[in-house]
Amino acid sequence: MKVFLRFFGICVLWFPGLSSGQITMTNGDHTIEITGSISTYYNHRFMKEGELNLRKNRFRLRDAQLQIEGRYKKTIEYELQVDFSDIGQSLTGVIDPENPGIMDAYVHYKGLGIVDLTFGYTKLPYSRSSLVPFVYTPYWQRAEIVRGDIFSRRDIGVSLSKTFWRQRVKIEGGIYNGLGELSLRGDNDPSGNLEYIGRAEVAYPSRFRYRDIDDRITPVPMFAAGFNARYTDKSQPVGNRTLPGGAGGEYNVKVIDGKKYVYGFDLAFQWMGFSAQYEFHYYRATPRDSNNFMLMGLPKWQTGGFFQGGGMYGQLNYFSKPLKSIFSVRYEELMLNDLIAGKMVRFGGAYAFQLNGWKSMIKVQYWLIDQEDPLDPLRWTSQVRLGWQYLFQ
Repeated sequence: MKVFLRFFGICVLWFPGLSSGQITMTNGDHTIEITGSISTYYNHRFMKEGELNLRKNRFRLRDAQLQIEGRYKKTIEYELQVDFSDIGQSLTGVIDPENPGIMDAYVHYKGLGIVDLTFGYTKLPYSRSSLVPFVYTPYWQRAEIVRGDIFSRRDIGVSLSKTFWRQRVKIEGGIYNGLGELSLRGDNDPSGNLEYIGRAEVAYPSRFRYRDIDDRITPVPMFAAGFNARYTDKSQPVGNRTLPGGAGGEYNVKVIDGKKYVYGFDLAFQWMGFSAQYEFHYYRATPRDSNNFMLMGLPKWQTGGFFQGGGMYGQLNYFSKPLKSIFSVRYEELMLNDLIAGKMVRFGGAYAFQLNGWKSMIKVQYWLIDQEDPLDPLRWTSQVRLGWQYLFQ
């Protein structure tokens, strides 16, 4: 606890006066903006009795990002965003789905008129939480169901999008490699099959930004609902060829040797500084091999040849402009495999103090493990992170 207090004191005394650092260049038709961010935190875990491995009690440089955004006339937009703090780790083959090193590298073309086209590497049109930029939340980590180990958050491919009803309705869809962040290695898996993703969302009474917090103190209640679906068949060719290492993610369900469907919906609300989010996601996976360990050795007449999983999270937030503070609480569940009884249940919350709006902010997040999923036993019972983020914009 002394470490937390000392770190908090240093941030409050030293950093409020730092100025913005956005660089904008233009020649009339072409505009380029360069921004960036730095964030670091201290992580502390409260371990179960008898556990002695304290390697997660450490400082971590979460972000050291450089972002280049460009626009050419009104038809072309592009973005390149790199996180230097994670590039070294990604070169070893270990890629954090929340921080994969290369965050965005895409071109968005509006010249077709009837539909917008995006090609390259970027966030996938699936899950509102995944589409909300990390720097605009009080948390240091997304809920477990949406942080990138159940389904990928980024990939390489082509997306089509269209808005209606004065941008209140948006429909998106695309085709992607299906390996998520591992697509950065440059190859597809031996099956060569792709992933198909679609999302539709509607907002009322006006367009709803991808933000968790009502920092504008919206005078009229705003609502948004989104519906998502994705499908891929990564059944591997007969022989010794297998999925790339790490493709299955932390829980071995992100990509499977077989077919996988994922469905979900999300709800969001904002009014007078109050805001709320809820998401539910379900997946059904059918391994190519009937002896796949996720089928738990059960006969096909009992399993149908597939297993199911999914989860949800709910979050309540309040932004106090006079206090420069964000208060948030979260509840989350995750079931990795319905063939095994049990699920993960976590309670948590976050607090953020804005030294200079979103540009300079102290953030603290707390987790409490209420139940563990039998496929993911933990060595700790609760965890806290305290840190500071600064945006150069």
